[in-house]
Amino acid sequence: MRKLSIYIASSIDGYIAKPNDDLSFLSLVEKTGEDYGYADFIADIDTLIIGRKTHDYVIKALGPSYYDNGDRDVYVVTRNPKASSGRTTYYDGSMVDLLENLRSKPGKGIYCDGGAEVIDALLKEDLVDELTISVIPILLGNGTRLFKDGRPEQLLELVHAKTFDTGLVQLYYKRKRQ
Repeated sequence: MRKLSIYIASSIDGYIAKPNDDLSFLSLVEKTGEDYGYADFIADIDTLIIGRKTHDYVIKALGPSYYDNGDRDVYVVTRNPKASSGRTTYYDGSMVDLLENLRSKPGKGIYCDGGAEVIDALLKEDLVDELTISVIPILLGNGTRLFKDGRPEQLLELVHAKTFDTGLVQLYYKRKRQ
């Protein structure tokens, strides 16, 4: 079965963005030649799920081919779907139905790149198989929380933790199902 992975950065106090979707704190750990394992991770991914706000932000910052590069299918979760473009589909249905459909097809891994609303919806339905959380050494105190209240308890197994000289700590968990 194809697994669904979350690979995301967070402040120590659990925020993935400052107010107004400001991601500038991520630059604290930028280092030439260091991608924190992202290239290896993304090599095993052929399907991406992303929220519309995150999608629009990244497309504006990095260009339209960042997500839809011809190598993977992209599902943009939105309340206002529009026509598909390239390998990008705008989706407004059930997350359970989407994952059931994707997992029924052959392929590599499925990656959710955010945002917080989409991650929350996936966690509420217990659809996430693994999480890689890169913890940035800063306390933001405010912003967009990675984990929202009101989802069911889910047991995780720490597979490994890695520290970097930039102060970033990367935690890799698998969902422990009983």
